[in-house]
Amino acid sequence: MEAIQVENVVKSYKNGVEALKGISLTVKKGEIFSLLGQNGAGKSTLINILTTYLKPTSGTIKILGNDIYTETDKARRSIACVAQKISIDTYLSLKENMIFQSRLYKMPKAEAEERMKTLISCFSLEKYLDYPVLSYSGGVKRRLDIALNLMSKPQILFLDEPTVGMDIQSRIAMWKMMKKIRDEFGTTIFLTTHYLEEADELSDTMCIMRGGKEVVQGTPARLRELIKQDTLCIRFANKNESKSCCMELSNVRKDLKIIISNEKILVYSKQSREEFKTINKWLFEKKIEFEGIEIVKPALEDVFLRLTEVNGLEEIS
Repeated sequence: MEAIQVENVVKSYKNGVEALKGISLTVKKGEIFSLLGQNGAGKSTLINILTTYLKPTSGTIKILGNDIYTETDKARRSIACVAQKISIDTYLSLKENMIFQSRLYKMPKAEAEERMKTLISCFSLEKYLDYPVLSYSGGVKRRLDIALNLMSKPQILFLDEPTVGMDIQSRIAMWKMMKKIRDEFGTTIFLTTHYLEEADELSDTMCIMRGGKEVVQGTPARLRELIKQDTLCIRFANKNESKSCCMELSNVRKDLKIIISNEKILVYSKQSREEFKTINKWLFEKKIEFEGIEIVKPALEDVFLRLTEVNGLEEIS
């Protein structure tokens, strides 16, 4: 049995916007599944439908074999969702938050206390027990928020951009925690993220969306195989310099696919070695200052950009 099965799901709003246009995907039990896509691709709409906050216009969705239309209660009992906005009551203590969560799910007291001990230990929250939740850092609050949602022992945990706004140390700690949830609890994690390196680090399976539909689904390694050619990467001291050079290069080489990625310019060509010589010479002739130029193997970023049809002079962050 699959954890989630989505078949040909359409979502149209009253204003005429069609957010989902027949998307299909499959999530296996016990895996970390990442959903990627540009803003407006339909990620939020899909996760709201999967967590039963929205009803689709048409299509079929099953959560652990339960149809979310006809067996909604069964589906809801097996899932939990951690939204971007933290849902902790900061006026309660850590334990009070957990007890309140257990009572919402009508858990027996002994079972709730045992679960609480397990989660406090798993999420390394012991040293925060004597401090008010209001004083916790953003990263600790996020850990507690996830722990609260695991009180009910959900089989599927939805995480909507869980590390947004975190510093790199907190993000790495969160990555370890997500792997721990999968490995020790056997929980399926459905993750949406804008961080490609995060998806690459965590995912057993990834799905890239574009325009309300899935473009491709597979392991990170399989997705990299979709692009056979290498990429020419030119690095600059800052984003302004890369943008200026990109505009100038695009004017003289309209045959190339050129993309700005912060302080880098990525050039896609079937003859990357020849372009290396040509563009390197052009940079010196134009006296354009740059940090380095190299041919690199396809990365997840390249796959994402290519499959979401970023063409010409385009900027990503």
